[in-house]
Amino acid sequence: MLYSPWYLLLLLFVPVLAWRLFSPRRRSAVRFSSLRIAQQMTPTLRQRLAWLPAALTLGAITFMVLGAARPREGREQTVAESEGIAIEMVVDRSGSMQALDFEIDGEPVDRLTAIKKVASEFVQGDDSRDLAGRFSDLVGLITFAGYADSETPPTLDHAFLTSRLNHTQIVTARSEDGTAIGDAISLAVEKLNALDERQKQKVQSKVIILLTDGENNAGQLEPVPAAELAATMGIKVYTIGVGTKGEAPIPAVDAFGRRTVQWMRVNIDEATLTEVAEVTGGKYFRATDTDSLAKIYEEIDQLEKTNVEAKHFVDYRELAVQSYSGAVFFPAVLMIAFVLLVARLLLQQTWLREMTA
Repeated sequence: MLYSPWYLLLLLFVPVLAWRLFSPRRRSAVRFSSLRIAQQMTPTLRQRLAWLPAALTLGAITFMVLGAARPREGREQTVAESEGIAIEMVVDRSGSMQALDFEIDGEPVDRLTAIKKVASEFVQGDDSRDLAGRFSDLVGLITFAGYADSETPPTLDHAFLTSRLNHTQIVTARSEDGTAIGDAISLAVEKLNALDERQKQKVQSKVIILLTDGENNAGQLEPVPAAELAATMGIKVYTIGVGTKGEAPIPAVDAFGRRTVQWMRVNIDEATLTEVAEVTGGKYFRATDTDSLAKIYEEIDQLEKTNVEAKHFVDYRELAVQSYSGAVFFPAVLMIAFVLLVARLLLQQTWLREMTA
């Protein structure tokens, strides 16, 4: 498109200028008795290209007029401004998470492995599960067993977050084992509350997603008081009880060093997890397999939507002074005019110079 198309009217004078440049000129002559011998001579290359300086002049003037008309390439761009959601994922890594009651691609896996896969899809998106990803949201990670640990504060660096999640391991030391649900919720509240002091983007709401397969048996704070603290801070807690109902298979090693599977009773304090969710305005879910866990994340993804406001603007490239790189490269219009003028000057002053008397 052209910003000042009226300048193109100047192109009407180009034919007039061409007529002036290429019209025969009156020159003084010397009388000869016959021109037959001169007419039989073959013109040299220099004589054949005598018109070139005038053509270069016309070309330069044409491109200067086009440059004055300001040809522009408009590229529409969109900037999304969002009031994001801050999410703390709180993941149980106690010894009971070894239970092999989940499957991925038909192969039995432990509970933590299933959580890693589905939680990563929730954060980064997965088309097969209708998960768009939480690209505009701050997401943090807390893991807990007998103690709660902050793996990463709420961040937009989701690749780093999922890397930390995938490196999370089930505890093996008996001194570290346990299920400190209350302490984990309290630590998540502390991390989310700290955003108010250092945040650089608007936070629409704050959410905790807690996954556990047991009941609170460690730590200093009970789950319900921790949930009440979260509620006073305006933080919503979604709780997920992970594991099959009844009994679950646990890998073990017998006295002869052979790997075996033992069945253990599943004890999930669903009453407390439900109360924790209800106190904060959240919801309790029960995941008994990988598919149900994925559907829970899909539901949470729908419940906690980020408000995104898109602003559109057009970024113009001034082709008169900027080159164009599309299917082919095209230099700036005024640069072409400059090159043509320089070429005309060089030719007229050197090889095509006219000798005058």
